[in-house]
Amino acid sequence: MKALIIDRLHPVVEQILGKRMLLDFKIFPTREELAQIIGEYEVLVMRVDPPIDRDILDRAKKLLVIGVGSAGLNHIDLEYAKTKKIKIVNAPAMNAESVAELTVGRIIDLLRYVPQANYNLKKQGIWDKYRYLGHELKGKTLGLVALGRIGARVAELASAFGMDVLAYDPFLSDEEVVNRGAQPVSLDILLRQSDVISLHAPLTKDTYHMINSDTLTKMKDGSYLLNMARGELVDEKALYEALKEGRLAGAGADVMENEPCTESPLFELDNFVVTPHIGAQTEEAQYRAGKHMSEGVLKALGILD
Repeated sequence: MKALIIDRLHPVVEQILGKRMLLDFKIFPTREELAQIIGEYEVLVMRVDPPIDRDILDRAKKLLVIGVGSAGLNHIDLEYAKTKKIKIVNAPAMNAESVAELTVGRIIDLLRYVPQANYNLKKQGIWDKYRYLGHELKGKTLGLVALGRIGARVAELASAFGMDVLAYDPFLSDEEVVNRGAQPVSLDILLRQSDVISLHAPLTKDTYHMINSDTLTKMKDGSYLLNMARGELVDEKALYEALKEGRLAGAGADVMENEPCTESPLFELDNFVVTPHIGAQTEEAQYRAGKHMSEGVLKALGILD
């Protein structure tokens, strides 16, 4: 049995799968490159690139399992894979702690102007503490859009800082939202009352561009927006206008609508802080994800109970 690994994953993946099958590596292939070679493999191991569409699945004549070393599956045509009897194994929630910690760190970065102060001192030689009058987290209201494992952990961490936590999650009862450490509210109330809003929702047809010119208008003047989930949740043109006009004090993101992204009007703004989708990039999260996914692949193949 042969497996093709097309992304950089924790060594535990090679350790587990390498004992049971032959491993080939083609790191970061283009869609066209993958389409040319996928036909000889029973297992595909990846993260989120390239998209696995009908054409690639049709060419994958031997494919039995796709192992995804992350939580999201919106890059795979799941329904068509099902018709081909290809099993999909992912690693949900393995990155929850890492993403939650990065989220709280990003809130502090924004409210205390950490990236700007660092740049101005190291690159411009400016030592001027008076230009960075920020805000404490204590007493501020944090609004969480989606309260899954990541959102719930953010709520827990934010509460430790003394933040008041609101949450909108249409898939949870009010009782469950309270049990996860937040006050249940509608999206409209969350937008209007939060000092900081953090997005942790999956990408669906209902959440695509859920933050747009209309929803941004409802946010408090001087508030902050974080997107640590999927880039497509935010209309980036609308966000740019809100930041440029000063209606929002700042925004932070770990994702962009089109990735990899090296150019964007948002990058011109000092009050936009971005990282290249590093939320799950910790040793601990990658080990958990790699182990969980690899064992899931073996179980899907009937090799492991």
